[in-house]
Amino acid sequence: MNDIARAEDVAALPPAYRRFWEAARAVVPPAALACDPVRTLAWGTDASFYRLVPKIVVKVRREDEVVALLAAAARLALPVTFRAAGTSLSGQAVTDSILLVLAGGWKERRVEAGGARIALGPGVIGAEANAALAPLGRKIGPDPASIGACMVGGIVANNASGMCCGTTQNSYRTLESLKLVLADGTRLDTGDPASRAAFAAARPEVVAGLARLRDEIAADRALAERIRRKYRIKNTTGYGLNAFLDFTDPIDILAHLIVGSEGTLAFVSEVTFRTVEEHAHRASALLLFPDLAQAALATQRLKAGPVAAAEIMDRPSLRSVEGKPGMPPVLATLGPAACALLVETRAASAEALARQAEEVAAILAGLPTLEPIAFTAVKAEFERLWDVRRGIFPSVGAARKIGTTVVIEDVAFPIERLAEGTVALQNLMLAHRYDEGVIFGHALDGNLHFVFTQGFDDPREVARYGRFMDEVAEMVVRRFDGSLKGEHGTGRNMAPFVALEWGEAAYGVMRRVKALLDPAGLLNPRVLLDDDPRAHLKHLKPLPPAHEIVDRCTECGFCEPRCPSRDLTLTPRQRIVTRREIARLVATGESAERLERFEAGWAYLGDETCATDGLCQLACPAGIDTGKLTKRLRADARTPAAEDLAEDVAAHFAGALAGVRAGLATAHAAHAVLGTRLMGAITRGARAASLGHLPQWTPALPTRSPRARLEDVRRGRGREVVYFPACVARAMGPAAGAPDARALHEATLSLLEKAGYDVLFPEAMDRLCCGLAFESKGFPELADAKAKELEAALLAKTDGGRIPVLCDTSPCLYRMQGALDPRLRLHEPVGFIHAHLMDKLRFERRPETVAIHVTCSAIKMGLDGAFKAVAAACAERVVAPPTGCCGFAGDKGFTTPELNASALSGLRAALPPDCKAGFSNSRTCEIGLSTHGGVPYQSIVYLVDACTRPLP
Repeated sequence: MNDIARAEDVAALPPAYRRFWEAARAVVPPAALACDPVRTLAWGTDASFYRLVPKIVVKVRREDEVVALLAAAARLALPVTFRAAGTSLSGQAVTDSILLVLAGGWKERRVEAGGARIALGPGVIGAEANAALAPLGRKIGPDPASIGACMVGGIVANNASGMCCGTTQNSYRTLESLKLVLADGTRLDTGDPASRAAFAAARPEVVAGLARLRDEIAADRALAERIRRKYRIKNTTGYGLNAFLDFTDPIDILAHLIVGSEGTLAFVSEVTFRTVEEHAHRASALLLFPDLAQAALATQRLKAGPVAAAEIMDRPSLRSVEGKPGMPPVLATLGPAACALLVETRAASAEALARQAEEVAAILAGLPTLEPIAFTAVKAEFERLWDVRRGIFPSVGAARKIGTTVVIEDVAFPIERLAEGTVALQNLMLAHRYDEGVIFGHALDGNLHFVFTQGFDDPREVARYGRFMDEVAEMVVRRFDGSLKGEHGTGRNMAPFVALEWGEAAYGVMRRVKALLDPAGLLNPRVLLDDDPRAHLKHLKPLPPAHEIVDRCTECGFCEPRCPSRDLTLTPRQRIVTRREIARLVATGESAERLERFEAGWAYLGDETCATDGLCQLACPAGIDTGKLTKRLRADARTPAAEDLAEDVAAHFAGALAGVRAGLATAHAAHAVLGTRLMGAITRGARAASLGHLPQWTPALPTRSPRARLEDVRRGRGREVVYFPACVARAMGPAAGAPDARALHEATLSLLEKAGYDVLFPEAMDRLCCGLAFESKGFPELADAKAKELEAALLAKTDGGRIPVLCDTSPCLYRMQGALDPRLRLHEPVGFIHAHLMDKLRFERRPETVAIHVTCSAIKMGLDGAFKAVAAACAERVVAPPTGCCGFAGDKGFTTPELNASALSGLRAALPPDCKAGFSNSRTCEIGLSTHGGVPYQSIVYLVDACTRPLP
């Protein structure tokens, strides 16, 4: 791995930070520490519109590390901020001091009491927790929109809620216990009586202080009533003072004060939630009303009905998506005052669901709707309705002026004043010229999100934003006594307004809570509480244009869990942050030295370790594929010598492929003579001596694929397929000692023979290639030229597209789908087996456990369900570890093996002991999977061929 940090970076740190750096080096691996300008900027960026660059970033993996680092920071009086996924929107996770980032570990999951509880490490993503609970019909209560990316640590720190959990199933209400580390390194497990007793003995001033505050609040009737009233609607402004009324034991109070404290009171190292029921049946209806008043009245009625969610959307919200594919046509016909409610009801049975839908319709009887009330329980149909709601934020983001950011704020009104509050908010947005602004939100809780675009590169624009937020705060608090934060957390942007919302007495309690638990004020200072009335207008994040492919990025971080390099170098968000800084430096000419550092850092952090797999696009609200940017930059940076070599390979492709086969044969022969241990030592030494230029050998390296005459096979049964073995499969055979020693084309032909297919091959196949290798290396023109050659050969052999095409390698087929004539009916192995062979073969399920790895390309083609179905027809138990992209990325498993190792670091532990084999649909991916999984991986074709017989 390239060393991006330099000695001069450490030397440039202030003295106290240098001492912290030395202390941290004794605690964490060198790769987990950063003080260089590239990684501190990239790793220090979150989803908010604030920019602070930490002096030091430490990626922590264990509680012991956190304890030691907090102790060191306390000795040196240095502030520390914690970061989970960095999806928070209010500036909770940025700092100019020390940033501790959850990385790698923190993934513990223990399902307890038959699913009634679940204990989770703070690095578990919310969706992963729900996946563990799904077989038991349970889920965690919080359901934020970012649940596919946000981590449990952040969910608790921000008291996350969401569309369906309201105020009864949020983080606070479903918390069972916590494991904590306080600012001085003291540990506490609130679920362990022994730990509670030890804490009370070690920190009596904390226990006594919390008890004193509890008693003072109870004695102040006005304050107690205000606290109760404030939490009848969603509220995450300031500390959760309801803990003093809901609990009597000081340690229980402490546990619930931590919820929503945004890392300002303690570090959370484990959370135990009480889970909630996940109903098996759902139905949704999009209700259209002539105006907000009627929608608000409907919401008030629905509050007492069997409704899981009711999302309100104003007319500008609906207008932002009405032209998008798949949207209901009626949206384009609505009048200027129209409003929508997207209502969902859930039940344990289809019969109960139908009754509930009828009950909802009865509750709303008499209210004027623009369309009849119609619920649908068909998944494809109600998902299209929810696409209306999901599409609003991306639509606003996509339409914004480049260089501006998308600001999303949330407030809450008493539900009886929802319509009035919404109109007042609309009027304020128009008065301050936020004409593109939209309003939507969780109507049952009076919780509204308002979204608008804002530039922060002009002082006049910052001043406009400041005036707007001042008036929003005054309106919400003074006029409606609402919440300035319903669920997004206070952060930096509402910290100056906490006193306004709560009043002097409650704000004083919050100050005392902070002083009691963090007396030196070192944990996440200036977050949640800040007496500077202009603090929310400082440290605003610039979003300079970087490249048309990524300029719509809002830096939300939804992409990060899917990125194979997330624990190694940079994520897609961080790559975009880096490119934006490079573009800014080029445009301004500010610092040639800094520009040089960033461009040098990009070479490894951005380019070499980017797998260009494109899975980030699937999670991105704006549909951005950062891998396309990497490939475009590779193309821009190619040298004449590299172009000449690539052209020579393309022109003499058959010879180049023969060279690869010869190299594999040589490596296999050397391995046979030297043995695995000596071969590994020699090749590792050679790679080190070459400074990483020689490829990394692995025992899973394929043997040479046997060369065979692949001639058309006619059986006369009326079934035809054109089979194109990908070049990688034509070169690479099975690994030495693989369970099935046949070449992939041999197994494929065996399978097709049993199904009675005539198998046809394209002419001059040795020179054919889909172009994927050229594209990924930055030669798109050569890639397209090779694709055109393949297209011509396939059109000729398929009779103009009449006969389907089977390619045995998923990534190649995905490239072919995007590059070849649409008349060609293209299939990779899983898709072809699922669509064409399941009814033509007799499957005999084996009593064994097998693992599957669904490749990036198969996921992008929507084949993950088909993959599981095919494997389940062959084996009694199928496991699919959530590895995402394996990071082998063509040849990077050889040239940048640390990427593959990092992406698959959890694979071996995720495989059950009785799993002896794995299956995928990409030969190169299978190399890395075998290396890091500890079991041999081969193509799914081998499994299906072994488990099927011809039908009579």
